[in-house]
Amino acid sequence: MLSINSEQTRRKPNSVDAHVGQRIRQRREWQNISQTALGEAIGVTFQQVQKYEKGLNRVGAGRLQQISKALKVEPSYFFEDTPDKNQSEGRCAANQINIPPEAVEFVASKEGIELIRAFSRVGDYDVRRRIVMLVKSLGAYER
Repeated sequence: MLSINSEQTRRKPNSVDAHVGQRIRQRREWQNISQTALGEAIGVTFQQVQKYEKGLNRVGAGRLQQISKALKVEPSYFFEDTPDKNQSEGRCAANQINIPPEAVEFVASKEGIELIRAFSRVGDYDVRRRIVMLVKSLGAYER
């Protein structure tokens, strides 16, 4: 009889599962939707949404279709810039356009999302330019 070790049955997050989960979290936060609200929209608990976002549970095709509808994106959105795709093509999308890693990290953060949302609502070019100057001066002041 075949004996299966319980440690062998535990699956570690696959890099694509983790990437899809990260994209779910980023889009959910960008849409300002709670884990509870997303869970209700797709018929799962907020804990299950947490597991999807951490890459601990793999998102099936049908569930991914529900998530994409709830978050108003195509399912392919969740696979953009996947680690495996970039490695096989020998490139990284962020490096192609020379975005520093700290900028990518900031944009994905809660503060980054809030700042981008607020800044994008400022319609006056001169006000936007002054905001940038203010933030630059604050950054210089901190050093």
